[in-house]
Amino acid sequence: MLRTLDLIVIVVYLLLSLGIGLWMAGRQKSNEDYFLGGRQLPWWAISFSVVATETSALTVISVPTIAYLGSMTYLQLALGYLIGRVVVAFVLLPRYAAGKLTTAYGYLGRRFGRGMQGTASVAFLLTRLLADGVRMFAAAIPVSVILSGMGFEVSYFWIIVVLSLVTVAYTWVGGIKAVVWTDVMQMGVYVAGGVAALVVIGPQLPPTFWDDAVAAGKTQLLDFTSNPVTAPYAFVTAVLGGALLSMASHGVDQIIVQRLLSARTARDGQKAVIFSAFVVALQFALFLVVGLFLWGYYRGASPEALGAATGDEIFPRFVVEGLPPGVSGLVLAGILAAAMSTLSSSLSALSSSTVLDLVQKLSRRELTEAQGIRLSRATTIGWGLVFIVFANLFTSTENPVVELGLSVAGITYGGLLGAFALGIFVPRARQTDAVVAFAVAVAVMGSLFLFAPDAVGFTWYTAIGLVLTVGLGLLLSLRHRSPAPLPAAEDEVRDPV
Repeated sequence: MLRTLDLIVIVVYLLLSLGIGLWMAGRQKSNEDYFLGGRQLPWWAISFSVVATETSALTVISVPTIAYLGSMTYLQLALGYLIGRVVVAFVLLPRYAAGKLTTAYGYLGRRFGRGMQGTASVAFLLTRLLADGVRMFAAAIPVSVILSGMGFEVSYFWIIVVLSLVTVAYTWVGGIKAVVWTDVMQMGVYVAGGVAALVVIGPQLPPTFWDDAVAAGKTQLLDFTSNPVTAPYAFVTAVLGGALLSMASHGVDQIIVQRLLSARTARDGQKAVIFSAFVVALQFALFLVVGLFLWGYYRGASPEALGAATGDEIFPRFVVEGLPPGVSGLVLAGILAAAMSTLSSSLSALSSSTVLDLVQKLSRRELTEAQGIRLSRATTIGWGLVFIVFANLFTSTENPVVELGLSVAGITYGGLLGAFALGIFVPRARQTDAVVAFAVAVAVMGSLFLFAPDAVGFTWYTAIGLVLTVGLGLLLSLRHRSPAPLPAAEDEVRDPV
């Protein structure tokens, strides 16, 4: 049963989150202030915010599950993440900075036209809703376990509603500044929770724990033997797939690009994205070790033997049943922090893309600063309500939920990355070429996800989508005799077919 001290810790955390939002209230005078913090945020805060955003509740509860049920090979993704972020820092960020863009898809608008910018933005909106719907569902798992232990049976729906409303509140009030500084605080909370869990579990491990773990293959870091087509953590698959996934998530996904564009200089943005790769590797290692320790603590018992419906319930159950008062509250607050940091980031990114990529560009409507702020806050509330619906689309999963989230994101990541590659490396490509290639890639990846999810590992999704988009776009571009003329100004974007 959850104790009074745990409840106090969780309530204090929620009040701090709201307090940061209120502290930032009233400081936004334009969309650039609301969405980019006036481009005055320090790089280290942006880096921590990037890590907190990508981490989400999936890492906190599901990465331990991967180590518990398998091994430590998930950590190979971190090497790919570093490679991908270096490419983002030196290939994509300079182009965003040179154009003084406010969204990632502004580049596609300038290179191809408003149609491609709008297409990419809509794809981002749908993918973000689905992927972060999985993340909110992941956050509801431990909360459900907690309430069940207290004798209350509460549906995932109401858990998601409460978490969403609290997050919407501070995002609506404080804008991206509130989101970033809340992320910094939230990252500290969930890392402290993970460390506290290790400190408590460590002394309770059996004397033969390490020898048993080695004999069972739990400590394996590199996998050079598994089939790279179907095994998501085979070395080549993890590194290459991790690199492409990171290039897409941190280079063409507005949820991360929005933060990098809020840095004071382009160099600060580069430092933030590269440094985040090292921080996220340490986090992966932390929560994988949590899973390894739990395997030793429970003597390798199956989730069913522990009374858990899925593997993702193992860590939450230990938090409630195995940690002392106060520490349980800290870890649970960390799980909520990870979920809320991702949701707040999504709300801000969805709102910015809606207002800047769709409303202003497609309608060609110039908004005053006051109108822009009102519309931005209204769309933040609107997307928050839509999130509640999408999060409740996911009610169960046989695999660790982190893999489901990455698979959903992979449906469009490859196509988005391919569209940027066409714009940068294929001068002949026009808007129609890019839109058609992108649409085909998304359709193929969506079909693969729905009808043949086990055909290839999810780490290949981005690579397949990228190859389809670039390959088809390149073929279509051959029908043009000369490179596409670039528009002279942003407000003169045309579709040169």
